[in-house]
Amino acid sequence: MYNSEQLLNKVNDFLEHLTYDRRPASLYEPISYVLSIGGKRIRPVLMMLAYNLYKDDPERILMQAVAIETYHNYTLLHDDLMDNADMRRGHDTVHKKWDANKAILSGDSMQVLAYQRMQQCDARHLKAVLDVFTETALEIGEGQEYDMAFETRNDVTEDEYIEMIRLKTSVLLACALKIGGILADASDEDVENLYKFGEQLGLAFQLQDDLLDVYGDPKVFGKTIGGDITSNKKTYMLINAVNRAKEEQRRELTRWIEATDFNRDEKVSAVTALYDQIGIRQLCEQKINYYFDECRKYLDRVSVPDERKTMLLDYTNEMMKRNK
Repeated sequence: MYNSEQLLNKVNDFLEHLTYDRRPASLYEPISYVLSIGGKRIRPVLMMLAYNLYKDDPERILMQAVAIETYHNYTLLHDDLMDNADMRRGHDTVHKKWDANKAILSGDSMQVLAYQRMQQCDARHLKAVLDVFTETALEIGEGQEYDMAFETRNDVTEDEYIEMIRLKTSVLLACALKIGGILADASDEDVENLYKFGEQLGLAFQLQDDLLDVYGDPKVFGKTIGGDITSNKKTYMLINAVNRAKEEQRRELTRWIEATDFNRDEKVSAVTALYDQIGIRQLCEQKINYYFDECRKYLDRVSVPDERKTMLLDYTNEMMKRNK
């Protein structure tokens, strides 16, 4: 069996040797650029680890693993454009390096490439693979729409937020694991448990992102913390802070949320202090641990020997101990 680092190296090597022989080359240059600037490659590694639970030749599904990484990066490319973000992984975003039109068109082509790569599986599994991949693609769009709609709302509930991150983030992790199981001829029950495992893991993972954006070490996190606070992003932390604050705390929190002219560092410091007073960090950590415990229950139900689950368990433990 392979560990996550070995599989990551295989994915990176495969991506490095992918070529784009179509024209015009200018359409495909941003795609190559996006896939070359790094990333944790969590989704392709999860797919191959799921496959490796059952079969010992995960190299066989490298094209499908790269397909899901291609799709993930397509969503980031368009997210960056919608958010007007200048940087991704320490590099210029596509619309910044080129322009918005190039980001839209190259992103669209990237989505098609993801499907082209995914459908290169064997014919026996093609329908099942494309069914889950297509359903996931629709759900991710739904999650993004919710996320954008929340920007103009001040009444977003915790349940609504959890559903949004399930759609926007969790389902692609779940999809990766499910496709890995399908391609390895796992039973229908195992495939569904792998999906639920990934779904719960994704919720824990996104909530940890929320936490790190406030409490992460900027030197380790790789970006300036407090971005969610300065943009008033409706996160699990902000939603619960508003709902749990005492009257005076809520007034101060509302003042910072409504402020249009403010010192960034001062706002981040003040809102973080309110989170500390209200106990939001501990609340978020408890929720992260809840979802992580839930995901482990679903993996326990997967009917392979425990020793074959070691690499997948090690990887998910590593994911949740991350500080970036």
